[in-house]
Amino acid sequence: MMKLFDDEVDPEWVNEWQGMPEFVQERKREYAKLIIRFRTQEDLDAFAELIGQKLNRNSQCTWYPEFSKHESRHAGKVYVDEP
Repeated sequence: MMKLFDDEVDPEWVNEWQGMPEFVQERKREYAKLIIRFRTQEDLDAFAELIGQKLNRNSQCTWYPEFSKHESRHAGKVYVDEP
């Protein structure tokens, strides 16, 4: 049976992670979810115009109001190891 990690811990890896804070990612869930079915392309187009978003036959989901990656409180943040 193949193991993902060896039983012995790589000392370099352990040294790199000493003192690092624990990171827990909060799972953000939608308030509500709704399935909407359209009979025609015209119906889909009318709905897309109504909510002000681009939708097409292949669209599987959308947020309303539209969710932008830039609205995320973590957008544009990076972790840097300063010398």
